[in-house]
Amino acid sequence: MVIREGDTIAAVATAPGECGIGIVRISGPEAIGIADRVFRSVSGRTLKELPGRRMNYGYIFSPDDGEKIDEVLVVAMKAPHTYTREDIVEVHCHGGNVAVRKILETVLSMGARLAQPGEFTKRAFLNGRIDLSQAEAVMDIISSKSEMGLKTAVSQLEGGLSKQLDGIKDKLLYIMSRIEASIDFPEHDIEEVTRDDLIQETRSAIHMVERLLSTSSTGKIVREGLSTAIIGKPNVGKSSLLNALLRENRAIVTEIPGTTRDVIEEYVNLRGVPLKLVDTAGIRQTDDLVESIGVEKTREYLESADLVLLMLDAGRPLSEEDRIIIDIIKGKRVIVLINKTDLEIRLEIDEIKKRFQERPVIYMSLAQGTGLDVLEDTIYKMVFSDEIRTGDAVMVTRVRHVDCLKRAKKSLSDAAAAMLNKLPVDLVSIDIKAALEALGEITGDNITEEIIDRIFHDFCIGK
Repeated sequence: MVIREGDTIAAVATAPGECGIGIVRISGPEAIGIADRVFRSVSGRTLKELPGRRMNYGYIFSPDDGEKIDEVLVVAMKAPHTYTREDIVEVHCHGGNVAVRKILETVLSMGARLAQPGEFTKRAFLNGRIDLSQAEAVMDIISSKSEMGLKTAVSQLEGGLSKQLDGIKDKLLYIMSRIEASIDFPEHDIEEVTRDDLIQETRSAIHMVERLLSTSSTGKIVREGLSTAIIGKPNVGKSSLLNALLRENRAIVTEIPGTTRDVIEEYVNLRGVPLKLVDTAGIRQTDDLVESIGVEKTREYLESADLVLLMLDAGRPLSEEDRIIIDIIKGKRVIVLINKTDLEIRLEIDEIKKRFQERPVIYMSLAQGTGLDVLEDTIYKMVFSDEIRTGDAVMVTRVRHVDCLKRAKKSLSDAAAAMLNKLPVDLVSIDIKAALEALGEITGDNITEEIIDRIFHDFCIGK
């Protein structure tokens, strides 16, 4: 995506469909001039004459025949104090596809071009209003699946991650300044005490990077959701658990084995943790073609699941089907749910505890509504560390950021090792610079146009 100098863009900034208000956004050097050619205020004054940042009541007219298109409120905002640091005009019209589309077409006919996905936010980044991590946070706010996800994205938009990275970069710049001084003045070789100081500073920077990396698993879950597979043999209560967590009857529940013949996916917000719940078909041998396809899908979902909820029937001994399932999920993060504890317990509890030594085992009765609160509390504690639960920690939520941090950590580790081995300082300098460059990629200090385009391609048009 290349922004041409003098380009003015426009797009619909609200979701399609019938709604109370629709917004057409215009940004660029000709934004106010274009709007003035199609907007007439009831006061008779143009937007250039009217005070900025105030809603102005009037009408949008067709430039061809002067026909009214819609009754609107228009606000003009002048650069540089705008989202894009360009002149911006927003036309607030009646919601609905026809009025919004007609106004956009009219604006485009006056010389604006249709904005590409994320182009408004990209201009905010390129014009220095926000860095790249803040730009990504904009989309995370829009797509957040829980209050925790929203809170994390807002913190990043406010520069929470950027400030943490600035602290690391300041430390690395200090190290670089000491190294450069020794290169510029070779007659003053780094003394042992200076070398020890730089090693400690480098190790401190590594620790700061590691602290950010330690939040990445939780951050990914907060942003994307915890992929959770409910697994068990037929008629053990999987669909009942899904319905209980959703607080609605999403899945059909019967006493007939094999009722769930396909995979059912739903999102639920569990104490701030977005769970992508997958109610799987019970794993068993079956001649039913449809059910067998569902069983195969179940196996596929288990491969990618972040968490497995294994449901067992307290009223029945372990069967061959149970043991097959237990073998399949070996090595996965598992919570064992022993359901139907209101019945006489015939399940081999000791064997279960032996097989799942350090995994949580929860007793519940979905028929009586017991055990759900324990399950929710267990999942919450599995996802969040004590530090993150306090709300003080900045979380790394994107794979791109994790990759950059890992590369920075490796370069810093190499630099520390080089200093310990008393290698030439110019080699140490190369590693420190590589770490700075890796951290700079997160905020966009040094990044290719191709990567920028890839990031903003995932944005919605109008943002």
